[in-house]
Amino acid sequence: MALSSHESARLAGKFALDKRASDIVILDLRESTSVTDFFVLISGSADVHVKAIAENIREGLAEKGQKPWHIEGLAYGSWVLLDYVDFVVHIFLKEKREFYDLERLWGDALVERMEDLPNINI
Repeated sequence: MALSSHESARLAGKFALDKRASDIVILDLRESTSVTDFFVLISGSADVHVKAIAENIREGLAEKGQKPWHIEGLAYGSWVLLDYVDFVVHIFLKEKREFYDLERLWGDALVERMEDLPNINI
C-alpha cells in the first residue's frame, strides 16, 4: 500500500528523530501552492549530523519504496534538500534555518510539530 504524502512527510520526521534531530516541523502547503504538499523542516547540530539525518531519511524512505527525485547540498551539510515531489525535506544547521526562516516565508501554512504527534508506526 502506497503512503500518502502526509504519511511520508511524518515518516521522514520519524527517521530524523531516530538520528536525534531537533525542531522538526511539518508545514502543510496544500492550500498555499501547487508545487508540493508538505515541507519537513529539520535542524541538525553540525554538518556531519545534517548529513547523517539526510542519509537516514533517504535510506528509511527507500525501504518503503520512495526515492528522492532530487537531492541538493549533501556534499556540504549546512542545508540538505531531499525532494520527493509531493513533499520536500529540508535539513538545516540551526543558523542556516534561522537565516532562511521558511516558517515565516510560509507563515500561512498549517504547522505540525513532531513532538506534538503520537507515535508514528507506518
